[in-house]
Amino acid sequence: MLVEQIWTDNPLRNFHYLVACPETLEALAIDPFDHQLVLQRAEALGWKITQIVNTHEHFDHIDGNQAMIAATGATLLAHANARDKIANMDTGLQAGAVVKVGSLVELEVLDTPGHTMSHVCLLSKTEVPALFSGDTLFNAGVGHCHAGGDPEVLAKTVFKQMDVLPDETLLYPGHDYIINNLGFTLDREPNNLAAQALLEQVQGQDPNDALITNLGQERQINTFFRTSSTEIIKNFSDLAASATPKEVFLALRERRNSW
Repeated sequence: MLVEQIWTDNPLRNFHYLVACPETLEALAIDPFDHQLVLQRAEALGWKITQIVNTHEHFDHIDGNQAMIAATGATLLAHANARDKIANMDTGLQAGAVVKVGSLVELEVLDTPGHTMSHVCLLSKTEVPALFSGDTLFNAGVGHCHAGGDPEVLAKTVFKQMDVLPDETLLYPGHDYIINNLGFTLDREPNNLAAQALLEQVQGQDPNDALITNLGQERQINTFFRTSSTEIIKNFSDLAASATPKEVFLALRERRNSW
């Protein structure tokens, strides 16, 4: 499997992705908001875009669809419940479906509500798994829930679907928020040495050559995976020492909304 992460230098800090088959050079475009940038990269690599997946329906993930389809004839795939939100969808995706790219690449569909209620992530069937997480899971953070989502549902998605994946799973999120998110981790857990070290490492990094974390690292530096941390719990004056992981997650998500 060939993966190209494409940084979009816009205020929303989007990442787009091309996932290609090394044998046929057919490619899948994930959330190609800046369609021209994605098309240019595919042409430079000699890849042929045949499919588009939208992880969810927000404008900064779907607005490039029609221009991309016009340029390539690609098929459009998204969550089955997003048909009334995403124009000209060809295929509705459900949990457990497999998106095939060329002859060698298979991506499992995960139904991951929370950021929105019609959100999918893609998990590669490769020796080293890769998770294309849209706006469900970011480097050192998770998605917000104030544009059609639900924080309790997001907590369940993270606990039941993200936190069970192997440590070596590579994370490819929909936006570059790593510096702000690490700042939030350290606001909640100031003695997190792993987060301190990673923040020093990525300060000033070129997003065109961004660090790719794995879930093992995320479990060390992503506060939303660290809901059993006594330091995090103590730093909430309104949480009991016996607070459940769900209660801690919801308190973190609420605090992040205004942080």
